[in-house]
Amino acid sequence: MKQDLELIRKIILLIEDSAHGFAPTVIKIENYSQEQIDYHAYLIIDAGLAVGNITTNTLSQSPQAVLRNLTSSGHDFAVTARSETMWKKAMDTVKEKGGTITVGVLIQLLATIVKTHYGLS
Repeated sequence: MKQDLELIRKIILLIEDSAHGFAPTVIKIENYSQEQIDYHAYLIIDAGLAVGNITTNTLSQSPQAVLRNLTSSGHDFAVTARSETMWKKAMDTVKEKGGTITVGVLIQLLATIVKTHYGLS
């Protein structure tokens, strides 16, 4: 399964929008299977954007996890990824440069775009 940056963004923003800071017990996102969501929850924990429990077992079809809450890095990602304008600029840059990027590089790219947008660089 390929990493879907848009799904990662949707999951992170969903958790940040939670009234109490905890991830919903079950995360449902339109047009994504539960397997895709569980796998991306695993990737989000692996990237250090959230805390949770890896729930992969021998019967699992793919790595999976249950998210508990965002880390400080997860909140930083949410702040920079929330703006549709900033997100579109980042995704356009990714497409221009070949279409793939790691989460770590995406975080740096978003930060650079935000700094440039606000005249901070």
